[in-house]
Amino acid sequence: AGLVSAAACHAKGMKVAIFEQASSYAPYGGPIQIQSNALRALQRINPRVFEELLAAGTCTADRVSGLKIGYRKGNKLAGLYDAGDWLVRFDTIGPALEAGLQPTVVVDRPVIQQILVKYGFPEGTVRIKSRIESYEDLGNGRGVCATLEDGTKAYADVLIGADGVWSQTRKIMHGLGDGAGGFAASGAAGGALDDAEARKLARDTVKIAAKADRRYSGFTCYAALADHRASNIEDVSYQILLGEKKYFVSTDGGGERQQWFALIREPAGGVDPEPTAEDPTPKLTRLRKEFAAVGTGMKDEDGNEWDPFALELINAATEDDIKRRDLYDGAPLLTTFNPQRLLSPWARGPVALCGDAAHPMMPNLGQGGCQATEDSYRLVEELSNVKHTKDIPGALGKYSRVRVIRTAIVQGFAQLGSDLLVDFDLMMTIPLLGPFFLTMTQLSMPWILRFLYTPEF
Repeated sequence: AGLVSAAACHAKGMKVAIFEQASSYAPYGGPIQIQSNALRALQRINPRVFEELLAAGTCTADRVSGLKIGYRKGNKLAGLYDAGDWLVRFDTIGPALEAGLQPTVVVDRPVIQQILVKYGFPEGTVRIKSRIESYEDLGNGRGVCATLEDGTKAYADVLIGADGVWSQTRKIMHGLGDGAGGFAASGAAGGALDDAEARKLARDTVKIAAKADRRYSGFTCYAALADHRASNIEDVSYQILLGEKKYFVSTDGGGERQQWFALIREPAGGVDPEPTAEDPTPKLTRLRKEFAAVGTGMKDEDGNEWDPFALELINAATEDDIKRRDLYDGAPLLTTFNPQRLLSPWARGPVALCGDAAHPMMPNLGQGGCQATEDSYRLVEELSNVKHTKDIPGALGKYSRVRVIRTAIVQGFAQLGSDLLVDFDLMMTIPLLGPFFLTMTQLSMPWILRFLYTPEF
């Protein structure tokens, strides 16, 4: 969100500086789906960035997506399904073309960063090792003073907090307690953490989340990007294998790679054993048991034999490829009776929140980064109408009011989706209810996609 916001500001003739807490833009993190709505926002912000991303990306909208049952389930009254049978199928290209939008592409995170840094704003805009520790609203249109971790002070008309789910800017804006902002392990895409750091942060994150008023989703997530040409690559771009207390997501990562996520329902703060001589690959060992495949002679702890596709992708990854994170999200609004916060939920004075800092969400819809891109576009559109710095708080308040309803709906769909995905297993055994639920899901998907793929936000 920070890079896109900076590009949008520069495109409107604003001077911008990015304070990046990382020591460098290291090449880490998996591919990102830039869905049709986000592509339209990027096209409006900077056509050159849009064109470069399309050229670098792999189209994933040209094949089927949907939900499959992970293992044999059901009965004669509710319907009997074998492992890997389709439950719901949909395409994303139809709703995109109906709205006059570019179909979804997948692009590697480092490539997105490089394109934005090269074409989005002038050289020298990004200042690494520059974590914002606090800020002060100077009042009366005089802007804001941000204090960096090293004591350096930076003055600006506007501060945009695009600093993630554990946002320090959000902590200060909403007066949250010590420890509510900072580093923590979260997100499905993984990152540059090694296993030792991840084990420590998994425990620390539970404490940070409580202070930051973030919701633990109930799921821990194993994620990897496997250098592997999937057996279904010609026909399927995205699928979810459903099961009891867990599900397995896979998507085309471009370049004959598959990005996959194994989401397992369990308490927060769990960690995997350290590697030993007896078990040098504890993450792989667990996942091979959780998704034991038909034909291997093994079953998961509930006695189920999974569609072999999950194990195909798990076995294509190495132990070091696999990153584990607990997934956290939260309501766009904190529980509050403060009228100011209701009128301007993500902004106060000359400071605004953007992206995960405002509305962290589960990864099921692939809309986290897309909604952050929409945020960046709308925020800067409102700022571009400002004639005097005294009008900045009003513009930022309007931005947050416009965006909060749409993002709350998307966030709600993502939260509900995670809970329903692991309940499909039960529904497959209930006469009438199971078939009805599947039919309604199938019928609703085009409407959900039409809501997501809008050219106006």
